Amino acid sequence: MSTNFDEQQWRAELEGHRDHKDDFFATERQSPIPADQRDAFDGLSYFDPDPAYRVEASIDPIDSDDTITMETTVETEQEYERVARLAFELADEERTLVAYSGVTQGGDSLFVPFRDKTTGQQTYGAGRYMEFEVDGEVTAADTVVLDFNLAYHPFCAYNDAFACPLPPEENWLDVPIEAGEKLPDA
Repeated sequence: MSTNFDEQQWRAELEGHRDHKDDFFATERQSPIPADQRDAFDGLSYFDPDPAYRVEASIDPIDSDDTITMETTVETEQEYERVARLAFELADEERTLVAYSGVTQGGDSLFVPFRDKTTGQQTYGAGRYMEFEVDGEVTAADTVVLDFNLAYHPFCAYNDAFACPLPPEENWLDVPIEAGEKLPDA
């Protein structure tokens, strides 16, 4: 974690992000919540904010056109390019996740789908996602902050009409990540 981390500001920003997302889910036409269920929607469920799940990861760019085909929740496939390996320490062990970019989407956003020991119990059975942007080129960056408190369920957790990529085995963590979105009543 960086030395200039302001926990109070971080908590306020995280709560603001969650409030904004709840409002989007409750009111916007693009919400994954079916229109006939939005009036009853009273917000997503979250783990309590925990700065221990905000970690600095070293970036090891993958300098190739290495792609992976991910299965989806509706038995289709989506192709992604492997962009970087992210190495970080969590629960006193070194861990890695792979960051991807959509082959057809382009853009600077990195996509990190993952499963962990909460998957299917406290969190959605198909896994969760994180997305983030690196300032400048990924190949020029040394580190990035991974904030698992921003981990979210894909839209297919709320509506079967969506096709969501399933995290590949290389992004399965053998530790519970009790941060970010969780299932109601979990």
